[in-house]
Formats: sequence, structure tokens, C-alpha cells
Amino acid sequence: MMELNLHRADYIQVGVTSPRSMRLLPEKKAKAAQRVAVADQTGVLQCFNMKKREPVSAFKTLPGPKINRLELGGALGMIPDKIFITSGSEVKGFTKKGKQFLGFDTNLTESIKTMWVSGSHLFLGGNYIFNHYVDCKDENYYLCSDRINDIVCLPLGRVKEVTPVLACQDRVLRVLDASNLLYEVEVAGPPQTLCLFADEGGEDGEEVLYGTSDGKIGLVQLGRSAPNHKWEIPNEKRSGGVLCLDNYDITADGIADLLVGRDDGLVEVYGYDESDEPVLRFSQTLSESISSIQGGTVATPGYDEVVACTYAGWIQGLSTEPPLKEAGPGDKVKVSQDTQNKISSLKAELEGLQRRVIQEREKYHYSAMNTKAISAVPYFNINDRFSLNRDDASYTLSIEVQVAIDNVLLQSDVPIDLLDVDKNSAVVSYSACDTENGNFLLATYRCQANTTRLELKVRSIEGQYGTLQAYITPRLQPKTCQVRQYKIKPLSLHQRTHVLDDTRPMNTLKLSGQFSLAEIHSWVCFCLPEIPERTPPGDSINFHFLSTFLDTQLDCLYRKGEGIFRSDNISTVSILKDVLTKEATKRKINLNISYELQDDSIPDTLRRLHPKLEYQLLLAKKVQLIDALKELQIHEGDLEFMSPEYRQILSDAGTLQAEYKKQPCHLERLYGMITDLFIDKFKFKGSNVKTKVPQLLEVLDNYELQNLIDFFNSAGS
Repeated sequence: MMELNLHRADYIQVGVTSPRSMRLLPEKKAKAAQRVAVADQTGVLQCFNMKKREPVSAFKTLPGPKINRLELGGALGMIPDKIFITSGSEVKGFTKKGKQFLGFDTNLTESIKTMWVSGSHLFLGGNYIFNHYVDCKDENYYLCSDRINDIVCLPLGRVKEVTPVLACQDRVLRVLDASNLLYEVEVAGPPQTLCLFADEGGEDGEEVLYGTSDGKIGLVQLGRSAPNHKWEIPNEKRSGGVLCLDNYDITADGIADLLVGRDDGLVEVYGYDESDEPVLRFSQTLSESISSIQGGTVATPGYDEVVACTYAGWIQGLSTEPPLKEAGPGDKVKVSQDTQNKISSLKAELEGLQRRVIQEREKYHYSAMNTKAISAVPYFNINDRFSLNRDDASYTLSIEVQVAIDNVLLQSDVPIDLLDVDKNSAVVSYSACDTENGNFLLATYRCQANTTRLELKVRSIEGQYGTLQAYITPRLQPKTCQVRQYKIKPLSLHQRTHVLDDTRPMNTLKLSGQFSLAEIHSWVCFCLPEIPERTPPGDSINFHFLSTFLDTQLDCLYRKGEGIFRSDNISTVSILKDVLTKEATKRKINLNISYELQDDSIPDTLRRLHPKLEYQLLLAKKVQLIDALKELQIHEGDLEFMSPEYRQILSDAGTLQAEYKKQPCHLERLYGMITDLFIDKFKFKGSNVKTKVPQLLEVLDNYELQNLIDFFNSAGS
């Protein structure tokens, strides 16, 4: 039910911003116009308010080190109107008038990425280290086993104990008690941002909202002894990852609504129904990722709005204020003298800028002709993300630039498929590749004018690993390009999980040798995604994984001198054996390798493949029939003679073809996995069955699950 009508206005542009670096300063009087505090990556903190639809600066600091986070604070129970920012290992505090009252150098070894302020309590997070300060004195410390993405603390005035909550990259919320872990809560995806529910943590102050990098939102109650999952919004429309959340009653029903900002530029407003479940009330896509979102009153007193700050620094409002009535073709328009003066000054400013651009360009060309001149390459910021999606076992590569993108060239030294993305309006062209020399993909995406964000989807083949490179060229003069690299790992389609099904038949690979914990961790990190590069604390490490493509599982347990890897998929064990042996050989480390195979695991894996294989075979068969059925329809006219199944194929033709096009090579991938499984099974038994692969493909072409299982059982005899 979409019932909100909000109108967009652009206020001001600052520099490139980090997530959660814009806040609205609270006012004592309800619905009074609020000031906007925003910090950017040039190190500038500025505060402004709107007067007559124009920004008026309250204060602005000088440029300095990149600012990573901005939070508001103040004495407990008072209006939080003090501004706190972090840059490097330093925290600074400013009054709303711009006077600096705090300069606290924490001397932390890591740069501060995230911060939470509550009264005299300061909670800071680096990549892996959490610190809690009271009146700038060190109080508590916690070393996290994976990257910290965000921090909140349950409200100190409502909850007895100080309870910080860390959102960590391994799909876990870690709830702390002083310097100790109270418990962990697994959530729907890697949590990127946290927010207290309704700004005060709900009825008991224990409710926390989280948004994940794969676009899911959830509410969890973090009691002292155990968590309670309240609700979760799945990401069925495959929208972008959630970067920021806020609570504000924009629908004016007396209940704070949930405001959501995503990395694909989507702004959403969720209200709550009678059973306190979230319901989407409004959504609008802006051109860039939303780094901060706030509800309040900025442009006009009395009118609520959603204020968003984008990656490139645009502060934009989506206001409940009705827009000015547009004049019709016959209407006479009266323009005030103020407006006329403003238009004249803007025209003069624009003409002056155009003249300066021409002068500077001529000056540059003149200098470039001089052999002694050095051309400076213009620097530009890139915000990129390469993340695995569980829903369709693919990787999303999103590239965002602070200026318009001209083109992006993709090159890969490993076979990958490019999948269709609905949001992508760029024109793609492929170039011939020299696969013999390890070049498997050359594709160029040419972007339309003013495109600052490009989203691509790729699918890799497990066992084949290498590097995907993106050459990003913006619309800048002189022409310049930045290269970004993304690792395609040997088991790239595996995702971290915290649950293991012990009822499955598991194949085991055991390694032992003269290697340290850090060495074997670096090898496992090389093989699998979603593992922290830093060796987690402890004498032994245990990770669980789930294959996003097959739903098979992998258990990794390793310590100094020993590694045990268990999986219900023999191919996973085979890939690990090959890669780990290769990595150890590079470092001249001898490995003792042993393995135990469970024959039951083969039919078990084939049964997991069965629904996917059956569906893809049926889809391919239906798509092949469409052209013939359409021709029959043209010649016969009447469709009554056709079976209901054929009539259904004709009516669904568009959907079927679109789905088939979205999943290129899907059937080939499944055939490849079954072939690898077949070869790997007998490789471990010491026999080479590559000559029997043509017979296997025949069985697959006339596919029946039991026939396939029988072939696997009889092939070795």
C-alpha cells in the first residue's frame, strides 16, 4: 500500500561522503526547521540550514583528514545537539555553533570506522578492535574475529547494564558485557548498519534494527540472556544493500516509521500495521547510493521530510510540502523581483564559469604542447563492492564514481558468465579472447550520459580461480582510468554459515605438516570467500560454509600443524586438496594428506542437484518449442487442438525466454558439476574415467535421477 506523496528537492553538494556522516540537529520546538550537519572525505564538517529554499551556512571547518563517521551526542536526558566526528584514530567534538570542545586522540592502531556516543560513553570500532571509553578514559576492549561494520549500545537510561552491540561481517551480531562476549546472534546476511528501534529500543530498550549488505532488514530483541527475532523483510526484489536506517513519523500516524537508504540509490519508507509488521509506504530511486538518511524538517517549518545524503555528497529532501503549482500554457506567470534577480545572477555565474572552463582548457592545451610540461592525472573516488548473492549463486559488482562514468572494461583470466541486470542501462560489447593465454573475458560497458553507478552480475565456476579486473574510465579531461581487481576464489560460490547438518554423509580430508596457524589460515582464506584476512584469536579455528549453488556444506577445522576439512560434496574436497597442496608446495612445506570417502555422499549430492537439473532441462525444452508452436499458431489460428501444456507454453513464452536469457549456460554448469563429481569420485579411488564421460553425457541427455545414480555406481566396475 503506497500512500505517501513526497516531492524531491536538491539542497547542496558537499564532497564524497562515508556512510552515516550526515545528521539533522534536533530542535526544542516541534516541526521547527532543523540544521543539517554533514562531514565529507575532504575532512570538512559543515552545518547549514535552509532559508527561502537557499542553504545558509552556520559553520564550516577547514579541510583535513578523511572523516569516517558523524554522530550526535549530549548529556543523558538532554537534547543531543553536540556533533562528534572521527578521522583516523581521533575523535573531535563540536557545538552546534562550530566551536570545538573535544579533541581526543585514541592512539588506536586501527583507523576508527564506526562510533556510537551516549552521554559520557564513547564506543569506537576499527576493523577488528572495539573500544569503550568513559570520559575519554579506556574502560573496555574486545578483539573481534571478523570485521566490525557498525556499533550501537542499548539505551543507557533504560537498560541497567552497558550493552554494546557489534554488527560483524560474518553474519553475526555480537552482544557484549564489558570486555566479554555475552552471546552471538546469527542474522539473515552480513549486517552493515544498526539502529535502535524507534530511537529508544522499543518497550524495554532492547530492540535493535539491522540492515544487511544483501538488502535484508530485520528487528531483533537482545535480552540479557537470549535474543528474540521479531521480524525480517526479505529482499525479494533484489534491491541494493542497506547502508543506513532511521526512525521518523513521516506518515503522521503517531508511530515512528522506518526510513531505509540502499546502495543502489533506493529510498524506502516502511510503516507498521496492526500486528507491528513493517509495510512499504513509499519508495523512490535517487541516482547514487544513499550514505545517510534522516527524518525531520529542513526546507519549510511544519513540513516533514526524508533527508538523504548520497555518496557524491548531494543533500536531497523528499518533502511532504506540495510543490509550487506549475503554470499552464495559457496562464500568465508573475515572477517576483527577488526571483528575477536570482535568475539573472545564476545566468551571469554560469556564463562566468563557461568562460573560465574555455580559458583553462586553452591554457592546458598550450601547456601540453610544451615538451617540458607534465600533465597531472585527475584523481577520482570509486566506491565499489564485489559480493556473493545466495539467492542466485552469483556475484554482484557495483561500481560508483563521484563523476559520470564513460565506460568500464572487464577482463578476466578465469571463465565467468555475465548475467543480465535489469537496472543496468549500459550498452555491453564483447571482444574476442585468447583463451590459450589465459584471457577468458573482454567486455566493455558504455554508459549513458550522467551515469555515476554501474551494477553487474557474474557467475564463476568452482575450481577455476583467478582475477577479474575492471578498468574504469570517467568522463574527465584529460582521459584517465583506474583499475580495480577482484579475486575469484577456488570455492567462490561458498557462503559463511553458522549451522552444520551432522546427519549428512561427509567426506573428510586431513592435512598435517610443519605449518603455523597463520599459514594454514592464509591458505583457507585464499580458497574461500567471506573469511577475515586477519587470523582470528584462539588456538584453533572452525568455519562452516554452504554452497549457494548446490546447498552442499563444508566444515573447516584447523590449528597449527593440522587441518580437517569435511564436505558432503567430493568435488569440494578435491578442489581443496589440489589448491592447499599447491599453496603448501609454493612455501616448500611437506604435507601429509589422508582422506576418508563416504560413498553415500554421491547419491545425496545428485539428489540435491536433481530439482535444479530437472527444472533447467524442462525450461530448455519449453524454450526450444516456442518458435515451432508460434508457427503452428499462425498457420492454424485456432489453438483448441493443442494440449493445455502447449497452450500454457505459448502464453508464458515471454517469461520463459526472459528467464532462459537471464541464466545463460546454467544447464552447462550443472552438466559440468556432475561431470566433475563423476571424475573426482573415481580419482580418489585411483582410476581415470575420462573415457566414460561421453556415456555420462548420454545418460544426462535422457535424464532420470535413478539412471544417473546407477551409472555412477556401475562406472567403476
